[in-house]
Amino acid sequence: MNTNMAKTALLRRLCLIFLLVLGALPLGASATNYTLWVNGRGAGGAIGNYQDFAYWGPGEVNAGVNKRAVNWDGAGSIAEQSGTVRNAMDCFCTGSNWCYIAAYSAGDPIVGYNLANFGSSQRPVTDAAPNGAGVCAASGGGAATQTGWNIKWIRVAAGAGGGTELSDVGAWATGEALARDLRTATVRAMYNHNDTHGVSFYMYAGARGTLYSFLLPGQDDEVVAYHSSGAVAGSGGGSYCNPRDWFCRDLTLGDQVNEGGTPKWSFHYVALRDDGERYTHYLQNNWQGITAPMRADVEATAL
Repeated sequence: MNTNMAKTALLRRLCLIFLLVLGALPLGASATNYTLWVNGRGAGGAIGNYQDFAYWGPGEVNAGVNKRAVNWDGAGSIAEQSGTVRNAMDCFCTGSNWCYIAAYSAGDPIVGYNLANFGSSQRPVTDAAPNGAGVCAASGGGAATQTGWNIKWIRVAAGAGGGTELSDVGAWATGEALARDLRTATVRAMYNHNDTHGVSFYMYAGARGTLYSFLLPGQDDEVVAYHSSGAVAGSGGGSYCNPRDWFCRDLTLGDQVNEGGTPKWSFHYVALRDDGERYTHYLQNNWQGITAPMRADVEATAL
């Protein structure tokens, strides 16, 4: 056998070995990225239907790669409803799959609650194929469980992780469990906001408050004040504003300590402070309010 024939035979053997190894790999091992949209207070899309974006607006809007609507009832307690959101995180944020998460208003404390209380728990690795209840089955290949979830980042519009004074004073006199949970002292003590398991929260804080502004300290979007939407740490709310306002302390950008020395929660960053007072709280069934600039950033970065 001459040298060229020997080289050809060796190459064929190597190709055969490569094909055998490739054939031994489990099917469905390729990674997929998903964008989960977690709603806030109020009724919306059907629970378990990850294609139903009725809460947000037109479903054809670009809102990140492989977008999924994580619908919960918008009225129950955070602890009670957190399981619905965990189902979605187990479906799309385990195994080889990764998630981007976009949360709105009360969706902020539900996601934070899950990370703080279940972020180090064993999660089932699933097939990303939900049934009618929004639950996914075991993947059937590789590890059966993993620690926590695969999350690239979390973006939050009008975050209510710090609560709202509308709940404190009873402006939402509905008797719903969520309204009670969103009292400033209650939700701030409900879970460890600093414990994100290293996942970054990027906060979008609106400032076009009108109707209820007299009830909310500092700058607000008519439902939550900057102390909440800007992830200001502490056991209670405070008065925080845009830099040109002389009558309260500045909410700083990024993770900088706020004027007066109060920090933000760990791994929380103010991505947008509404210096132009352009953005309200409300979606208006069309991805509007402070959600609009967040959605634009999700479209650009959730790839």
